[in-house]
Amino acid sequence: MNVREMFDLNGKVAIVTGGGRGIGLKMAEGLAELGANIVLCSRKIENCEKAAQDLAKLGVKTLAMACDVKFSASIQSVVDKTLEKFGRLDILVNNSGVTWGETPEEHSLEGWEKVIDTNLTGVFLFSQIAGRAMIRQKRGTIINIASVMGVIGIQEGADAIAYSASKGALITFTKDLAAKWVKYNIRVNAIAPGWFPTDMTHWVLDHHGKKILSLVPMGRFGEPEELKGAVVYLASDASSYVTGIVLPVDGGQLAV
Repeated sequence: MNVREMFDLNGKVAIVTGGGRGIGLKMAEGLAELGANIVLCSRKIENCEKAAQDLAKLGVKTLAMACDVKFSASIQSVVDKTLEKFGRLDILVNNSGVTWGETPEEHSLEGWEKVIDTNLTGVFLFSQIAGRAMIRQKRGTIINIASVMGVIGIQEGADAIAYSASKGALITFTKDLAAKWVKYNIRVNAIAPGWFPTDMTHWVLDHHGKKILSLVPMGRFGEPEELKGAVVYLASDASSYVTGIVLPVDGGQLAV
């Protein structure tokens, strides 16, 4: 294959959780631009429906569904509907996530459980259920959206220890699942975004943006479009010999 063919996703089918807005939508857009049919799911189906209509203008088939990743029955419904409509499932992007802002000494158990259940248990459940379909196909790609906060500690600016813990665990989950499922021809990788302006990060960036930028060698926040290349690379045959990695997209934050 030449390089263009390696990146071609024409006819592939991708599920993107939390794909109705923000960086999830931009990653779904990147996959669609290379020809993948897209399934968007999140708790707010209205966002997914609007996004699916927009992505369909790129000439791909789309599907929008409501899904709460904390519940296996909800996930199973999405996977079953995907297989019913498209007959295959090639790519899973585990992007759904939440955060909770409190200092470690005051952090509530309610907040801890909400974050861990969504960011970690939700990824486990979706990977397990989608993975069963991929095992039957003898092929698949799973991409987990981690974070630089899962790699390093931040002294000031982000009191979100449950989020950091969930993303750190997700990185280890990615590596271990990659090792275990390579025998099924399933690749499992992660992307670790740095600081991107989103609904989740706007308060932190508004209040601590100057401090955070001092930690980023490029001296700026990321643009959502800058995640497209990373997700397409890991989803495509361009990365056919890559599994178990964590790819930072962080303006150099993890380099220092």
